[in-house]
Amino acid sequence: MRIVYFTHSLASCWNHGNAHFLRGVLRELIGRGHEVAVYEPAGAWSLSNLLADHGEAGLAAYRAAYPELSSTAFGPEFDPAQACDGAELVIVHEWNDPALVAALGAHRKAGGRFTLLFHDTHHRAVSDPEAIGAFDLSGYDGVLAFGETLAEVYRRWGWGRRVFVWHEAADVALFKPPAQEGPREGLVWIGNWGDGERTAELEGFLMAPAKAAGLPLDIYGVRYPPEALAMLERYGARYRGWLPNARAPEVFARHLATVHVPRRFYVEVLPGIPTIRVFEALACGIPLVSAPWDDAEDLFRPGRDFLVARDGAEMVRHLNALKSDPALRADLVRSGLARILERHTCGHRADELLAIHRRLAGRPALETA
Repeated sequence: MRIVYFTHSLASCWNHGNAHFLRGVLRELIGRGHEVAVYEPAGAWSLSNLLADHGEAGLAAYRAAYPELSSTAFGPEFDPAQACDGAELVIVHEWNDPALVAALGAHRKAGGRFTLLFHDTHHRAVSDPEAIGAFDLSGYDGVLAFGETLAEVYRRWGWGRRVFVWHEAADVALFKPPAQEGPREGLVWIGNWGDGERTAELEGFLMAPAKAAGLPLDIYGVRYPPEALAMLERYGARYRGWLPNARAPEVFARHLATVHVPRRFYVEVLPGIPTIRVFEALACGIPLVSAPWDDAEDLFRPGRDFLVARDGAEMVRHLNALKSDPALRADLVRSGLARILERHTCGHRADELLAIHRRLAGRPALETA
């Protein structure tokens, strides 16, 4: 089957978490014999920032880890209909220009012989609904939403049975425990600062507890403004800058534990949607402690696959326990990794995507859900 995916960027994961999952699931599909074509806009902000900060060397880790993947950059003269020629499945990520989204929908309505899906992996449907409302999805066969609470938003918008929950997952070909255990020390947090929507949470559930537990803290990510860097310095955390996602497994392998601090939207408005870092960390066999997060879809087994801290004091207790109890660390690693391998690999998501395609293939684009 020929599959076409329109992304913001495949090559760059600079402040672009969807690239993590996309790489893994596309590699899985290619490995099964499907023909995959990826298109991304020329001058995409993620790739532009990566190249500005690190040059071509910043792409080396991606290219080494995913030699089978490539993408085509397109400009103003691009013909999306031609790109879809011969495709049976076309997927468009929500971080694309509304004009492109509309053009693909119009082509589908005009007789395009493929299934067309819109892929939403963000909180804009609730945080900036006007931005999502700017997309003309009238020609689309369905929506892929990366969590049940987000899918419910689309159902309220009239998508009914044409919205499908398609969680992110770990690419276990890359994200896996180290082949040989070496020394581990301290905590690591891999994440971007964002727009300041979880500043208090990062201080209360990460920096202050790490200092109180006497654990060195390494922080990787981008978009850390001066006030954020000052906070890190105040707590003695070591800021390491941007980390290519393909190198995250080797960083996890050097640390005793990691912490999950969900963005506020995924706690208060879209509960039940974890960041992809949860999947990746558990796949790498590193103990994880999470700030409060409602696993509303029973994706994991809180308390077994990872520990949950209801407040900063409990986070300190968990970190002290992990520091002093190798058996606890081993139990968490074993349980978390088992859960990933049972339910949350890119292979599982490829199965789900192909099943969705089989369900929708051949149906009229505008059939009532």
